[in-house]
Amino acid sequence: MQILKRPTVLCVDDEIRSLETLERTLDEDFDVLTASNADQAMELLEVNEVHAILCDQRMPGKTGVEFLTEVRQRWPQTARLILSGYTDSEDIIRGLNEAGILQYITKPWHPDNLLLIMRGACRLYELQNENELLAMEMRLTEDQAEKNISQKKQRLQQSFQLDEIRRHKHSPLNDLCEQTAKIAPYDVSVLVTGPSGAGKELFARALHYNSCRADRHFVVENCGAMPDELLASELFGHKKGSFTGAISDHVGLFEQADGGTIFLDEIGEISPSFQVKLLRVLQEREVRRLGEHQRRAVNVRVVASTNRDLEEEVRAGRFRQDLYFRLAEVTLELPALEKRAVDIPVLAEGFLEKAVAEFDKPVKGFTEEALGCMSRYCWPGNVRELQNEVRRMLVLSTEDRLSADLLSPRVLRAAPIEETAETEVLACLDGTLKERIEGLEKRILRETLIRHRWNKSQASRELGLSRVGLRSKLERYGLNKDFH
Repeated sequence: MQILKRPTVLCVDDEIRSLETLERTLDEDFDVLTASNADQAMELLEVNEVHAILCDQRMPGKTGVEFLTEVRQRWPQTARLILSGYTDSEDIIRGLNEAGILQYITKPWHPDNLLLIMRGACRLYELQNENELLAMEMRLTEDQAEKNISQKKQRLQQSFQLDEIRRHKHSPLNDLCEQTAKIAPYDVSVLVTGPSGAGKELFARALHYNSCRADRHFVVENCGAMPDELLASELFGHKKGSFTGAISDHVGLFEQADGGTIFLDEIGEISPSFQVKLLRVLQEREVRRLGEHQRRAVNVRVVASTNRDLEEEVRAGRFRQDLYFRLAEVTLELPALEKRAVDIPVLAEGFLEKAVAEFDKPVKGFTEEALGCMSRYCWPGNVRELQNEVRRMLVLSTEDRLSADLLSPRVLRAAPIEETAETEVLACLDGTLKERIEGLEKRILRETLIRHRWNKSQASRELGLSRVGLRSKLERYGLNKDFH
């Protein structure tokens, strides 16, 4: 089995307790180095290959931005992130421009969210190394490199074809995919709605790669919780010296996406004042960089997404009606995973295939009881939560199939989606006295086995049965096919 080296991250903070908390949080996935000031951090960087740096902004001596600016000059590929309890927009903009930070994380942070961000940062480091190798190959063998890039583009486009979206043959997504296929070739703006983690960006990419713009750029901006000035700089660009920290000209995402597609995620979070600016760009198809008078024409298809009910936001006066109609020429509504439970086994198998390839840890699949439990759980985090659960099961597994005992407790305890505990009790009250008693007994058996993760010895002891007696009752009620 191939042993994969864990990524190395460097945490820099003058508060010892904060460093200890960061180390405990990240130690499960990374090799963690810690430093209490910029000088100590520099010494560690001299002798270690560091994938990502998570640095506090306000420290004695050099600030986080000053330190990361030096890091950028010497180790430009290392991902740089700022951690701060302050949200001053000037600090954020200086960090983006001078230190080239990947993300500005505010305190207090959530452990799961921090782990997700750091995984992405380390993956970016790996991709940059791969990109350097690709660039070298292009210099040495231009023809072969062009062929490789073309093949990669084809594979990328193929991966976002609508028939590649994993779903059951009777999935509720079938109609949505047909609708997407109809509108993708036409330059209409599309609003994709649905709960967080349901796959809105997947459909945005499918719209792009099934359109005549597929060979041009697809760029993404998350509009949530970002100051207006910073969002304007990111989307529209700025001129050198237009504000504190603007040390060079910056091309905005609308210009970068010229000829292609821009995906505006969490569009429902933008402020009323920024809604006016965005509306003007969409109406005039021109952008003006901050600090400039010149207007630049852009030819961009806009796809936006939100987990809010924008029609209700319009009625409440929180979202401009004219902007809504500009964004929502066509609306695609993604259902929550709970509403398409038939897709759960198919999605789980797909996520497992990817995780097996990533971790080089082959397994044959899931047990029937594991798939049954996953299908009964409501997945409030939707597709993203399911993907994380599958990866967790694979990491913890020691057998050739992923069994139900690897599932998180919240999944194991879940009541069936279409049959809650209350309806089960009501069902047990129908029929003859014998049928009612048998219904209650079957439910007690099932709940006990779930609570003990299908350990029949523990379940039989709690129920006061012998293992033979328990096996007999499981066969009698048809539960043995689920719990074996």
